[in-house]
Amino acid sequence: MSNDPTQDVNEGGAEAAQLDELEALRAEVEQLKAQSLLERADLENQRKRLARDIEQARRFANERLLSDLLPVFDSLDAGLSAAGEGDALRHGLELTYKQLLKVAADNGMTLLDPTGQPFDPDHHQAISQGEAEGVAPGHVITVFQKGYVLNGRLLRPALVIVAKHD
Repeated sequence: MSNDPTQDVNEGGAEAAQLDELEALRAEVEQLKAQSLLERADLENQRKRLARDIEQARRFANERLLSDLLPVFDSLDAGLSAAGEGDALRHGLELTYKQLLKVAADNGMTLLDPTGQPFDPDHHQAISQGEAEGVAPGHVITVFQKGYVLNGRLLRPALVIVAKHD
């Protein structure tokens, strides 16, 4: 060690520079850690969003097909209404209708036939109001066209007549 004061100043300045560089490197490491955590969280959110989208696509993959079958359900319903009791044609229509309903139910579709139930604007479309004995006001009197729901999503509302309020 020498007693030269300029050498002590240079060594002190070099130490200070090294400490500053060390602090800068630590700050950069912390910044990179934070950035890595954000990117990891973003990637996880993206993975969850993709899984949710795939699940939605799977649940509603048959939506178009089932929507296209709604007129077939309506035709079978009309045929059942027109067919006489005990008629062989009626029996065949009932079996076909039940089979079709089972296939639709197996694919997540449910039938809305709200006769006698309270009017629900989320699932029913009122086309008129009427008076009926023994039916509470605001309840469905008649269903003109049944509605359908696919895995909780409304495919078509039921067309109904609702009992008048006094």
